[in-house]
Amino acid sequence: MTTDKRELSSADVYEHIYNAILDNRLKPGTKLVEERLAEIFAVSRPRVREVLARLAHEQIVELFPQRGAYVAKPTIEKAIDVFEARRLIEPAVVRRLIECLTPEKLQRLRAHVKLEHEARERKDKRAIIRLAGEFHIVLSELAGNGEYARIMRELSTLSCLVIFLYNLPTATSCRDDDHILIIDAIEARDVARAEALTLHHLDHIEESVKLEPFDATQDLEEVFRF
Repeated sequence: MTTDKRELSSADVYEHIYNAILDNRLKPGTKLVEERLAEIFAVSRPRVREVLARLAHEQIVELFPQRGAYVAKPTIEKAIDVFEARRLIEPAVVRRLIECLTPEKLQRLRAHVKLEHEARERKDKRAIIRLAGEFHIVLSELAGNGEYARIMRELSTLSCLVIFLYNLPTATSCRDDDHILIIDAIEARDVARAEALTLHHLDHIEESVKLEPFDATQDLEEVFRF
């Protein structure tokens, strides 16, 4: 990995690892070797340990005594819990967003959906799944409730891990027009329709889960080489 002369902060290292997980460059179950990450990012092991502890607190990384840190590998039961939580939170998110909707917020949602469309045109599966997850994070941020945004960031990231781990077929798990329809309902300030579309969207994703084998052995230096 090539970096500038400025030592990376904990936040920098966090973003590099978080983005690699969200992009599926670091796959569920991958071991995150503290010493190797410290070498790759040219930072101290305590700094890496701090970052891994933060990711573990967010349930994105799992820490095991005497074994180390691994990218979270959600079980089917965990996946069900994640979607149950999302069904409770996301209708509240769209309700709150409709209450405080502005043209600027609507424009940001449309711009994000455009990025999703471009990723679909490129057939970039990783980008499609990452951007689809980020859409729900953007919704929660625009709703103006910091706790919703924090929780949705964790739940959306866990959802992406579930999608990558269980190899959800993107074409059916997140239809091309789902997010557009949700935005249209938000723009129309139709709370009931926005909530119903959001719940239908989540149902569609969860119903598409299927278990697939995967290889969790990866070269960490190769992942973070730019």
